[in-house]
Amino acid sequence: MLQFFSKKLFLKDLLEDFVDIHNHVLPGIDDGAKCVKEALSLIEKMKVLGVSQFIPTPHVMQDFYPNTEETIGEAYQVLLENLDSKLQSDITLNPAAEYMLDSHFESLLENKDLFTLKKNYVLIEMSYFQPPINLEAILFKIKSQGFIPVLAHPERYSFYHNNLGYYKQLKTLGCLFQLNLLSLGDHYGRRVEKTTAYLLDKNYIDFVGTDVHNENHIHKLSNLRLNKNLVKNLQGIIEKTNTTFSVT
Repeated sequence: MLQFFSKKLFLKDLLEDFVDIHNHVLPGIDDGAKCVKEALSLIEKMKVLGVSQFIPTPHVMQDFYPNTEETIGEAYQVLLENLDSKLQSDITLNPAAEYMLDSHFESLLENKDLFTLKKNYVLIEMSYFQPPINLEAILFKIKSQGFIPVLAHPERYSFYHNNLGYYKQLKTLGCLFQLNLLSLGDHYGRRVEKTTAYLLDKNYIDFVGTDVHNENHIHKLSNLRLNKNLVKNLQGIIEKTNTTFSVT
């Protein structure tokens, strides 16, 4: 239970029965879990952290991780086959994907061939070097095709750090924001941490996820201390995430 009068507030105190909508635990298909053994270890440790429902989101990047319905489905089945019965009864696993906004994504979008987080929520990301030149047009197309764009880790796109006002424009365009929980600390650097505080202060964050790729991420999440001023706001976002994406 969260101890409000403690001098140390830990993120893990807020994560009981958490629905993690962004992680890379499917084995062997992107830069997350490299094999089934590692995937099982990540899941066990995330369960201890408080995660009870997993939405694995392997990258779909045409140039690096050209995942398809087949590759995601195969990795998912292999993982299920290796979960022991006790763990299977304690958690849920429902795969989705994290889509790079490239020309391949636009083709998938045209055919409505997307692995969504739930219903019509689709997780998207951009290059860390620059946004797509037609970003606003892509967002409009996503919406017009009946999907809701959820932008992964908006706080990590450094090209917006000196243009914070553009985040409001993205929200106006109907883009929801998913914050990486590690951005609440210094894991990605001071500028990301500062941008995170700005987005939270503006109430721009809709959902949160772990974006776990490896055990180091889980270790850092387990030891992450929170500024007390963030807790109330963050609790509401976690509850919204759980309510929106829970399968129960």
